[in-house]
Amino acid sequence: MSGLLAGIRIIDVTTVLAGPFASYQLGLMGADVIKVEMPGQGDLARDMGDDTYLKSELMGAAFVAQNSGKRSIALDMKSEAGREVFARLITHADVVLENMRPGVLSRLGFSFERMQHLNAQIIYCAVSGFGQTGPLADRAAYDQIIQGLAGMADITGTPEGGPLRVGFPICDTLGGYAAAMAISAALVRREREGVGSYLDVSMLETAITAMGWAVSEHLITGRTVARHGNHNAASAPSGTFRTRDGLLNIAANTETQFEALCGVLEREDLLVDERFLTRSDRKRHRDDLTRELERTLRQRDTAQWEEELAKVSVPAGPVLTLAEALDQEQVRSRGLVRTLDIELPERESVSVLGSAVHVDGEPLHTSTRPPRLDEHANEIMRELGYTSDEIEALRV
Repeated sequence: MSGLLAGIRIIDVTTVLAGPFASYQLGLMGADVIKVEMPGQGDLARDMGDDTYLKSELMGAAFVAQNSGKRSIALDMKSEAGREVFARLITHADVVLENMRPGVLSRLGFSFERMQHLNAQIIYCAVSGFGQTGPLADRAAYDQIIQGLAGMADITGTPEGGPLRVGFPICDTLGGYAAAMAISAALVRREREGVGSYLDVSMLETAITAMGWAVSEHLITGRTVARHGNHNAASAPSGTFRTRDGLLNIAANTETQFEALCGVLEREDLLVDERFLTRSDRKRHRDDLTRELERTLRQRDTAQWEEELAKVSVPAGPVLTLAEALDQEQVRSRGLVRTLDIELPERESVSVLGSAVHVDGEPLHTSTRPPRLDEHANEIMRELGYTSDEIEALRV
């Protein structure tokens, strides 16, 4: 199966996560991703992760996870030779993706206007913490900073505790998805209208737009969303409940689902309890309802309740560890995780994630390992039209 983006070339001038995640998703769709890195060091993610050996080989786990299938060329963008090669890359590319601070690429001689001069149909996508404009545009940003500024941390956690960050870099990932979506849309417009695009992706704004009903509730009703821990502020019973041997997530968000839940638990008394007659009543008396449900749920194991609730179409599922989540049959059957030969002296293979999207019934994944730093420089330069002598002269 040819990729949806087969024939599209992306120049990836990004590091660590948001940008590399975006280009990785596009690569899974079939794009040719050329990763431009700093000589000697490369992407900072090459030295990230807990595996000392992988880091010593400049193949840290954080790098491996988002860069399989890409090709690498190291360019000193402050040198005339490096800028010459980069300019030629632009003339042969469809997309330039970067996540530097605003203005850095322009100061190196590659403003969007210069890129358009080199390639009138180029799509330029800049991913940054705050966007290319505004009072915070020049500030450095990391995921936790964005979580705090987006209000995301404030609505996460328990009423008794303080704000709590999400346990993984969600703002980086969301920013990467937003960039990949914007680039895909710009490619469609270019196909229809023959024009390039300047795409400005803000991680802060992406994080806020991803918060859905929490933001909508505030904007539309003026109400502040409270922290409810593992329970859904928008409905009840909808959250995490204790069983005899662990935890079970249950989302009985409709009247039909609540009635079915009470039927499985043989707690029809809850249906006539004045505290729980309506959806609003159940939300208002959430703690009382949780205690009543757990009094029954604690009598049987999580797996037993999950099976019984599935029979009556009440959404429910156990709280798994990350290892358990990756090993569950649903995930394995879909082919999300793929093992790649990594070709290192002391490490034969690594496992990486593919795409959450299946195309024509097939999972999307990469079949080639992440690149060593500068591994494809000569190959790429030959594709750009350089002769062997010119390559040798430029690489000195």
